[in-house]
Amino acid sequence: MKQIILSLLIALALPAAAQNFDEYFEDNTLRLDYVFGGDSTSQYIQLCQLYKQPRWAGRRARLAETFLLGNAQINVFDSASGRLIYVHTFSTLFQEWLNETEATQLRRAFEASYNIPFPKKPIDIRITLTDNHNKVTTVMTHHVDPKDILIRPIGDNGIPYRYIVKSGDISQCVDLAIVAEGYTADQMDKFYRDCERAADAIFSHEPFKSMKDRFNVVAVGAVSNESGPSEPGRGIWHDTVLRSHYDTFYSDRYLTTSAVHRLFDLLSGVPFEHIIVLINTPRYGGGGIYNQWMCSSSDHATFKQVLVHEFGHSYAGLADEYNYGDNHVEWYPSDTEPWEPNITTLRDFDRKWKDLIKAGTPVPTSPTITDYNTARREMTTAQLNEKTQRVGVFEGAGYMARGAYRPAELCRMNVNEVDDFCPVCTRAIIAITDFYTGTVK
Repeated sequence: MKQIILSLLIALALPAAAQNFDEYFEDNTLRLDYVFGGDSTSQYIQLCQLYKQPRWAGRRARLAETFLLGNAQINVFDSASGRLIYVHTFSTLFQEWLNETEATQLRRAFEASYNIPFPKKPIDIRITLTDNHNKVTTVMTHHVDPKDILIRPIGDNGIPYRYIVKSGDISQCVDLAIVAEGYTADQMDKFYRDCERAADAIFSHEPFKSMKDRFNVVAVGAVSNESGPSEPGRGIWHDTVLRSHYDTFYSDRYLTTSAVHRLFDLLSGVPFEHIIVLINTPRYGGGGIYNQWMCSSSDHATFKQVLVHEFGHSYAGLADEYNYGDNHVEWYPSDTEPWEPNITTLRDFDRKWKDLIKAGTPVPTSPTITDYNTARREMTTAQLNEKTQRVGVFEGAGYMARGAYRPAELCRMNVNEVDDFCPVCTRAIIAITDFYTGTVK
């Protein structure tokens, strides 16, 4: 407890300051493997293993800046000076599970892995989990000496990979890895074709289209013993490399993997920052967790729409803009402004998209579409896309029918029938790409 308090005081006393990457880090990666566990009333963090990998694919500027808060944070301090030298924020499937009824009945554990630049000198790492009030629920601080003999060096694991998009050196671009799941050895040609389709989907949408030259995309050909994910609701269990399955949290279309340590093992030797797990199935499904991974089925008719939507979650921290009606779960409490850039409770709206609203637009804003199901059937794609560009404050977002607001009537983060991101989501994607590539505007 004393160490936790000391770290918190250090963070408050020493504001994040710009520093040169080479001052504190070398061009290698420190991989951190954790387990998050607990239940709805108490949680814990445990360290599993440290690894050293060649090269560093992440950002080299704005190192100590907290761009998005996420639901969890890693803060890295130089041990000697106490200076904050690196920040990584993220969300977890574990924290999502804490909102489920099951979390009130038993304790569960979830794997987590994260990469940070490899330090030249001893560091202290503070990892923090927060709730939907942005309040800390658990903290762990641990010391890392880069000369520790138990930091395991790992490199190329022999799994083949090839670039789908190669725009520049890994030090200058956002590095996106697409990992094969549920593809057998004789389906690898299909996997690489599916990766081409995935890249085409992302870069056919603005603002990704205009920023394609700032991305590298690499396809990782991990082989599964059996084809396709498991489908517990149908009694189907397959032996796949990442043990992906539908029915996550008993939701039939929620397609995820919990084998995160294994996922990072597959990526050993591959330069990456963000992960798409491409799952070989024609059935609808997927999911995306900010700065953890996104999963997508490969062959459903809505493949491109779903993949881009889920990438919005995992890459840019965008919230879902649809709602479930009178859902009993208060995902976004009224006393807290969400950290996601495209949703608000009006608690602190001035720092969201107020500057993008035309003068005279009422807040909240009345929609022009009253029956969305009819609109989807009867309006053309162009007409639907036009609705994405009107910025206001429309009630119903973040799974909640009331109390949470979205910036547009329709958006790529809302329904599959539209192609476009709204102006608020577009700005958020551009801003986080600037952050990842070290650009200051």
